[in-house]
Amino acid sequence: MPSKQLTGLILLVVGAILLFFGWQSTQSVGDQLTEAMTGRFTDETMWFLVGGAIALVAGAYYTLGRR
Repeated sequence: MPSKQLTGLILLVVGAILLFFGWQSTQSVGDQLTEAMTGRFTDETMWFLVGGAIALVAGAYYTLGRR
């Protein structure tokens, strides 16, 4: 397996884990209260969600993209 594909698989897994933790964080009482009061999630939650999405897209590109 080429190194780009291996890197892509690792990024896919890391991205999925980050998105899972971000989603779990959005379900917490504290984050729901913050979202209700300010209209947005906490910075930590946003970092999980954005970082997970970026890692997932990069992983998909490296794994399934150019060969």
